[in-house]
Amino acid sequence: MSYFLAFCKSHHGSVFTQYQILRSYGHLCDVSLVVDGHEFPAHKSLLACSSDYFRAMFKDYTRESKASVIHLKVITATGLQNILDFIYTSWLSLSMNTLEDTLEAATYLQVMDAIPLCSKYVINNCDLENCCFCANIALKYYLLDAFVEIEKYINQHLWELLQEDIQETELLELNAKTMIRLMQSDDIPKVTEQCLMDLLLKWLKYDRTRLLHAKVLFENVRFGLLSLETLRKLYTQTAVPLTPSIKSLIIKAINYHSFPSKQPILQDKYSTQRNQKGWILLVGGTANGELVENVLGFDVYSHKWRMVTNLKMKVQHHCTCVIGNFLYVLGGETPENPENNLSSTCMSPTNIVYRFDPRFSQWMQVSGMLEKRAQFSCCVVDNQIFAIGGRGDRMTLHSTVEVYDISRDTWTKSKELPFKIHGQASAVHNNILYISGGKFDGQGNSCKDVHSYNKLLGQWRKQASMTIARYGHQMATVNDAIFTFLGIYEPFSDIEKYDPLNNQWTRLRPMTFDRFCYGLVVVEQTVLLLGGKKWQDSQEVATHNIVGYDSENDCWEEICSLAFPFCGLKCDVLQLSDSNENEENQVEQFTQIK
Repeated sequence: MSYFLAFCKSHHGSVFTQYQILRSYGHLCDVSLVVDGHEFPAHKSLLACSSDYFRAMFKDYTRESKASVIHLKVITATGLQNILDFIYTSWLSLSMNTLEDTLEAATYLQVMDAIPLCSKYVINNCDLENCCFCANIALKYYLLDAFVEIEKYINQHLWELLQEDIQETELLELNAKTMIRLMQSDDIPKVTEQCLMDLLLKWLKYDRTRLLHAKVLFENVRFGLLSLETLRKLYTQTAVPLTPSIKSLIIKAINYHSFPSKQPILQDKYSTQRNQKGWILLVGGTANGELVENVLGFDVYSHKWRMVTNLKMKVQHHCTCVIGNFLYVLGGETPENPENNLSSTCMSPTNIVYRFDPRFSQWMQVSGMLEKRAQFSCCVVDNQIFAIGGRGDRMTLHSTVEVYDISRDTWTKSKELPFKIHGQASAVHNNILYISGGKFDGQGNSCKDVHSYNKLLGQWRKQASMTIARYGHQMATVNDAIFTFLGIYEPFSDIEKYDPLNNQWTRLRPMTFDRFCYGLVVVEQTVLLLGGKKWQDSQEVATHNIVGYDSENDCWEEICSLAFPFCGLKCDVLQLSDSNENEENQVEQFTQIK
């Protein structure tokens, strides 16, 4: 005997259709659900199949199983109508006006298949006008996926919500959990800490019961990013009670602002910007034959540019470094004639040091170096800046080394070099400072020498020499190796790597073209060379391409091109927040830099 099993895809759909027809005519309906005076005829069998609530209600032993009319008091007529339509048709009608009624009915009646549809609707229809309402609904009815997505939306669009009074009113209705997550977030674009603080105070005052959350909310305010005036007003206000621990954080921030020169070594969570991203800063040098005043930021991943700030002085042959995400610009040559025409302007070395704070976009002049220096090198060891050698007034060369103590804002002499030198490069590996190449006093030729300085021992030591004499070149530390790149007037384009452990140099893959007076910066494992000059038809010609050296695979790659020739610049990576971004533009808009 054989058997045949067949399946009809349309049968279950037709059954639902017939049930809906029966309901519409009131045929065979054995129960009426009454809500707010509205009566809804239905079939117990289908209700029991679709809802755990009705399945339990219509057990043989319950009173409701025999009743023909059942009054439901918790849900609304709108919510029940939508859920009944879903039970009979599998279609759920939703709008923002009926969303909460529908969710309330689905949850109370335990029609669980309807809840994911509501969650998906919330995610797909969240916008500026309803995102706060959606967050509250998602939290109230445990729509976890929707809650996560809406929190992301609010974080990314908070700056727009704060621009409109109507939307700000919606923000004041926001639930406590979302507000706490908002204050804990590191990703809130285009919103200053001052705006966040203003919102927080309004939100707490809007409903006094929220003061229970004040402590955890204030613990996530970045007080170091608020002005002194704001901090003092916050400390003395009485509308929102502050715990002793929160007052202690405010006092700490006030002290932080009271000693501005120390700020780079006092950085912590409370003074770090939200939504930071690393930008390569191009500082000083020349473009189109003129000294550059603008400091530009370059995002190597998106190839976008932005205007960051203006230098306090036009400069070349200077040094830069970063400590605690503050940019220092040291020494160099500045024009005596402000007209900035290099062909007719006398350039003088300086000892001036400026520091740039990207959080407030402010420059501050710190204590100047003891010597005027140009074509020197600088390094950071244990949060101290070392300024080494270089050229002073009337072309005199320095053997001196001086150290900047951030905590005291003072420069002091360190162990001198055994020779006078300028045009050397420097790098740091395991807190040991290395210098290479350059030109000695009275000698016109570049040298191959390498020296190291151990701060703990306080002595300079000669190391294995490079294989190539270099001057005006650059060094970079990547992992456990130090790389040297091209200098001025080198006959070849070779680069080499130094192994500090074995005191040994190795030649690597050369560049395909010569390059000097470029900017250099390390991003992850790649060394980027920006702009510079090259030889063309026996003349120095400025270039405007950016090339990258992959230190792991020993290979070169052209990244992109500048829209203008740029040389003599210095580069560093600085974490910038888009809340203080003045403008972000494509590189073509910077062709007229002055």
